[in-house]
Amino acid sequence: MRAGPSLLDLVKLRASQVNGCAYCIDMHWKDLRAAGESEQRLYGLDAWEESPYYSERERAALAWAEAVTKLWDGHVGDEVYEKARGQFSEKELADLTLAVAAINAWNRLAIAGRTEAGKYQPAKEHPLQKRA
Repeated sequence: MRAGPSLLDLVKLRASQVNGCAYCIDMHWKDLRAAGESEQRLYGLDAWEESPYYSERERAALAWAEAVTKLWDGHVGDEVYEKARGQFSEKELADLTLAVAAINAWNRLAIAGRTEAGKYQPAKEHPLQKRA
Protein backbone atom coordinates (compact mmCIF):
# COMPACT_ATOMS: atom_id res chain seq x y z
CA MET A 1 0.00 0.00 0.00
CA ARG A 2 1.46 3.36 -0.98
CA ALA A 3 1.06 5.71 1.93
CA GLY A 4 2.88 8.41 3.77
CA PRO A 5 5.60 7.07 6.02
CA SER A 6 3.31 6.95 9.05
CA LEU A 7 -0.18 6.25 7.66
CA LEU A 8 -0.21 2.57 8.60
CA ASP A 9 1.23 3.30 12.04
CA LEU A 10 -1.42 6.00 12.57
CA VAL A 11 -4.09 3.46 11.65
CA LYS A 12 -2.56 0.86 13.97
CA LEU A 13 -2.40 3.38 16.81
CA ARG A 14 -6.02 4.45 16.30
CA ALA A 15 -7.30 0.86 16.22
CA SER A 16 -5.28 0.14 19.38
CA GLN A 17 -6.87 3.17 21.06
CA VAL A 18 -10.35 1.95 20.11
CA ASN A 19 -9.54 -1.52 21.46
CA GLY A 20 -7.87 -0.21 24.62
CA CYS A 21 -4.60 -2.08 24.10
CA ALA A 22 -2.08 -0.25 26.28
CA TYR A 23 0.92 -2.20 24.98
CA CYS A 24 0.08 -1.50 21.33
CA ILE A 25 -0.71 2.15 22.02
CA ASP A 26 2.70 2.54 23.65
CA MET A 27 4.46 0.69 20.82
CA HIS A 28 2.82 2.52 17.92
CA TRP A 29 3.13 5.91 19.63
CA LYS A 30 6.87 5.33 20.09
CA ASP A 31 7.28 4.06 16.52
CA LEU A 32 5.48 7.11 15.16
CA ARG A 33 7.63 9.47 17.23
CA ALA A 34 10.77 7.65 16.09
CA ALA A 35 9.62 8.09 12.48
CA GLY A 36 9.28 11.85 13.07
CA GLU A 37 5.54 12.15 13.67
CA SER A 38 4.60 15.28 15.67
CA GLU A 39 3.27 15.04 19.19
CA GLN A 40 0.44 17.40 18.23
CA ARG A 41 -0.90 14.93 15.64
CA LEU A 42 -0.53 12.06 18.09
CA TYR A 43 -2.31 13.90 20.90
CA GLY A 44 -5.10 14.82 18.49
CA LEU A 45 -5.60 11.28 17.22
CA ASP A 46 -8.33 10.43 19.74
CA ALA A 47 -10.34 13.32 18.27
CA TRP A 48 -9.08 13.09 14.66
CA GLU A 49 -12.48 14.03 13.23
CA GLU A 50 -12.36 17.41 14.98
CA SER A 51 -8.60 17.96 14.63
CA PRO A 52 -7.24 19.86 11.61
CA TYR A 53 -3.93 17.98 11.51
CA TYR A 54 -4.86 15.14 9.14
CA SER A 55 -5.11 14.95 5.36
CA GLU A 56 -8.22 13.67 3.59
CA ARG A 57 -6.38 10.43 2.84
CA GLU A 58 -5.49 10.00 6.50
CA ARG A 59 -9.07 10.79 7.53
CA ALA A 60 -10.38 8.17 5.12
CA ALA A 61 -7.91 5.61 6.50
CA LEU A 62 -8.75 6.44 10.12
CA ALA A 63 -12.50 6.25 9.45
CA TRP A 64 -11.99 2.92 7.69
CA ALA A 65 -9.89 1.59 10.57
CA GLU A 66 -12.53 2.55 13.11
CA ALA A 67 -15.36 1.10 11.04
CA VAL A 68 -13.56 -2.21 10.48
CA THR A 69 -12.58 -2.33 14.17
CA LYS A 70 -16.12 -1.57 15.39
CA LEU A 71 -17.94 -4.23 13.37
CA TRP A 72 -20.28 -4.99 16.27
CA ASP A 73 -23.00 -3.04 14.46
CA GLY A 74 -22.70 -5.53 11.61
CA HIS A 75 -21.16 -3.62 8.72
CA VAL A 76 -19.00 -0.79 7.43
CA GLY A 77 -21.24 2.10 6.45
CA ASP A 78 -21.59 3.17 2.82
CA GLU A 79 -20.34 6.70 3.52
CA VAL A 80 -17.12 5.40 5.09
CA TYR A 81 -16.67 2.97 2.20
CA GLU A 82 -17.18 5.69 -0.43
CA LYS A 83 -14.69 8.01 1.29
CA ALA A 84 -12.13 5.23 1.49
CA ARG A 85 -12.65 4.26 -2.17
CA GLY A 86 -12.20 7.91 -3.10
CA GLN A 87 -8.72 7.91 -1.53
CA PHE A 88 -7.47 4.36 -2.07
CA SER A 89 -7.29 1.97 -4.99
CA GLU A 90 -8.97 -1.39 -4.62
CA LYS A 91 -5.63 -3.02 -3.76
CA GLU A 92 -4.71 -0.28 -1.30
CA LEU A 93 -8.06 -0.64 0.44
CA ALA A 94 -7.60 -4.41 0.62
CA ASP A 95 -4.11 -3.89 2.09
CA LEU A 96 -5.47 -1.35 4.57
CA THR A 97 -8.26 -3.74 5.59
CA LEU A 98 -5.74 -6.53 6.17
CA ALA A 99 -3.57 -4.18 8.26
CA VAL A 100 -6.60 -3.23 10.39
CA ALA A 101 -7.58 -6.89 10.80
CA ALA A 102 -4.01 -7.74 11.81
CA ILE A 103 -3.72 -5.00 14.43
CA ASN A 104 -7.10 -5.96 15.84
CA ALA A 105 -5.81 -9.53 16.24
CA TRP A 106 -2.57 -8.30 17.84
CA ASN A 107 -4.55 -6.05 20.20
CA ARG A 108 -6.62 -8.99 21.35
CA LEU A 109 -3.55 -11.18 21.83
CA ALA A 110 -1.72 -8.49 23.81
CA ILE A 111 -4.76 -7.74 25.97
CA ALA A 112 -5.53 -11.41 26.61
CA GLY A 113 -1.88 -12.14 27.38
CA ARG A 114 -1.68 -9.16 29.74
CA THR A 115 1.34 -7.81 27.87
CA GLU A 116 2.83 -5.02 29.97
CA ALA A 117 2.95 -1.58 28.40
CA GLY A 118 5.89 0.77 28.69
CA LYS A 119 8.86 -1.47 27.99
CA TYR A 120 8.81 -1.34 24.19
CA GLN A 121 11.69 0.52 22.57
CA PRO A 122 11.60 1.44 18.86
CA ALA A 123 14.47 0.50 16.58
CA LYS A 124 17.21 3.12 16.36
CA GLU A 125 16.39 3.57 12.68
CA HIS A 126 12.67 3.16 12.15
CA PRO A 127 11.84 0.85 9.20
CA LEU A 128 9.53 3.52 7.75
CA GLN A 129 12.41 5.97 7.50
CA LYS A 130 14.27 3.60 5.16
CA ARG A 131 11.44 3.81 2.60
CA ALA A 132 11.15 7.58 2.65
